[in-house]
Amino acid sequence: MKTIDELLTEGVAGKRVFVRADLNVPLDGTRITDDGRIRAVLPTVKALADAGARVVVASHLGRPKGAPDPDFSLAPAAARLGELLGSDVAFATDTVGESARSVVAGLADGQVAVIENLRFNAGETSKDDAERGAFADRLAALADVYVGDGFGAVHRKHASVYDLPARLPHAAGYLIAGEVAVLKKLTEDVKRPYAVALGGAKVSDKLAVIDQLLGRADRILIGGGMAYTFLKAQGYEVGKSLLQEDQIPAVQEYIERAEKTGVELVLPVDALTATEFPDLKTKAPANPTTVAADAIPADQMGLDIGPESCKLYASKLADAATVFWNGPMGVFEHPDYAEGTKAVAQALVESKGFTVVGGGDSAAAVRILGFDETAFGHISTGGGASLEYLEGKTLPGLAALED
Repeated sequence: MKTIDELLTEGVAGKRVFVRADLNVPLDGTRITDDGRIRAVLPTVKALADAGARVVVASHLGRPKGAPDPDFSLAPAAARLGELLGSDVAFATDTVGESARSVVAGLADGQVAVIENLRFNAGETSKDDAERGAFADRLAALADVYVGDGFGAVHRKHASVYDLPARLPHAAGYLIAGEVAVLKKLTEDVKRPYAVALGGAKVSDKLAVIDQLLGRADRILIGGGMAYTFLKAQGYEVGKSLLQEDQIPAVQEYIERAEKTGVELVLPVDALTATEFPDLKTKAPANPTTVAADAIPADQMGLDIGPESCKLYASKLADAATVFWNGPMGVFEHPDYAEGTKAVAQALVESKGFTVVGGGDSAAAVRILGFDETAFGHISTGGGASLEYLEGKTLPGLAALED
């Protein structure tokens, strides 16, 4: 995989460099609530601009249905990128139309532009190779060189991620190169003990990675909504907690495999429960009840791991030489159910090992809960991409960057 440093050595002055970034930031109207993904691509964009390239930044945002939708415009992200760069960033109001062509043509050496949300064009996400390829052709006309730096999208076979690199000289940006280096530390010559904390809502989203980790990790901690399917698989009452009944046989199989292979599978010993899901808008006090994890009342739902589980999980992470965490332990968006996620994050902060926060909600939680990002070994920008890499899958966006 060619790196951006090699590209810079060859020289990019005067060249139009298409940077596929991940500017898929959370928005409250037009206000960005977390600019982490924009900051993550800054080193690549700045290096190219400083070297005299005419930088064309492109990304998706949200899930528009293949047509322009003002709710998913990249205009706020473009404005924030300009603020972080300390220079004006031009914005094209379409992807490959008149505005994009005009804005790119107007760039001088060292200037940066952002084109509108790639998913406003149906060709970006099409499953039809010809339709996707036709969109990639039009994107290629805007550039001389391609730099892939949107790690959060490399697991997608999309036009700007998979098809476009085949049409231009290409290289990996600093973000992707860094993410891959970190993931190799989690899959090759791993320092032990290797502990993994997995949370989030659905166990089905994590089954494939658990399957792989049962042959690699020394201990796996399970939290979040997915924990209740594990508890139910052991025959425990989980009340109204989130439950995927159809996944119970697979979970039972994994519990048995963990026992046979000597992987320590750690489940909650207590939980914070309530009769109703909390109001995340008003964040009104929810008055949770602490109950044993194996005896959740029938009219209650588990919404976070309990205080004893917090202590248990912290102890299981304390001596680990390598830690990977993906998925919150509870409904961290509400203060009454954030302690489990805080406990895991704090354990990573205090760890002397190599710690990785696996993107997605985990990365958002770190910022929302006020942790210093520099206290972690690495915070990934791509939760889904990180998980699929750990599952052993070939990621289209990475494969496309291989020489």
